[in-house]
Amino acid sequence: MAPAAVRVCCACVRWFPVVFITAVVVWSYYAYVVALCVYTVPSIAEKVLYLLIYHPILVLFLWAYAKTIFTDVGSVPRSFYLTVQEINRLERERGEEAQKNILLELAKDKPILNRTHAGSARYCEKCKCIKPDRAHHCSVCGQCVLKMDHHCPWVNNCVGFTNYKYFVLFLGYGLLYCLFIAFTSLKYFIEFWTGGSSKEAVKFHVLFVFFVAMMFGISLISLFGYHIYLTCSNRSTLESFRSPIFQTGSDKNGFSLGKLNNFKEVFGERKLFWFLPIFSSDRDGVSFPTLKSQTNSNSYQTMAQTPSFGDGIAYPTRTVDIPSDGLLGDRQRWMEEGDADGDYNSHFNKAVSYR
Repeated sequence: MAPAAVRVCCACVRWFPVVFITAVVVWSYYAYVVALCVYTVPSIAEKVLYLLIYHPILVLFLWAYAKTIFTDVGSVPRSFYLTVQEINRLERERGEEAQKNILLELAKDKPILNRTHAGSARYCEKCKCIKPDRAHHCSVCGQCVLKMDHHCPWVNNCVGFTNYKYFVLFLGYGLLYCLFIAFTSLKYFIEFWTGGSSKEAVKFHVLFVFFVAMMFGISLISLFGYHIYLTCSNRSTLESFRSPIFQTGSDKNGFSLGKLNNFKEVFGERKLFWFLPIFSSDRDGVSFPTLKSQTNSNSYQTMAQTPSFGDGIAYPTRTVDIPSDGLLGDRQRWMEEGDADGDYNSHFNKAVSYR
């Protein structure tokens, strides 16, 4: 089979989880609105109340889901890509120390704080670019993703800087959707389960919509809670398993600004937009403030200050450090380029299970 045909087949297969979730939601709409509210609930007032609450939750849930799926993951700015001459210069060098010095020279004017274990600027050999802070290469998307969290098969997209807020809202509204269906159908589920009703035409829809809502709800509780924890800690999923490395060493809380400011890093300053699937972050996905940039300026040899959108935290936009050991040794390749070969997916899938 031709490589192009293989790519098309793989692309189609990746949409299966999205089609499955969409089909479940469509069926749940029929089961809840028609089977439960129209044919089962006897009280008109109860029907109206259920439907008035159900539909806004459904709209927000589908809105957030669609935004998570179709929002572009964001590309690394062109200024981070090496020119042909710079690539040739880097690849001609065989010594790790020489390669590291070249990368440090190329990265010195870029707003990066993160380093490799070797102490060098992080470089993507596939994209031929200096990686911005918190960016990683996704082998599925075939590009470096800004503030990459993980690649999620249930949305057939990478979750990163541009759509992480939508993903969290998708989980939250999905959980609310499931819990609302489960609680409002519980009474009628018990009635059907104990044989107290003769409405066979809708019985199985009500029974199964309760089971499905409970199953997905239980799964979403842990996943949503985990991502709320990450949001309040200002960490990505990748950073929770592999702490970012700064010039002063590895620090899992390196980007933490306090719970409220961490929340605003994702959801923005405008409270009106916090719970709507609308992009509201003030960041650019490339530069990220740290408390150390404000309280420990001696950690950096060179630092320029830029406006911080009123939160009192400065952006360090230039850093230069002293090289320590080899750039492209085995340890650095595993830690920095393993995500390009799909290693991060295996670590993530072991720890977080989507159901």
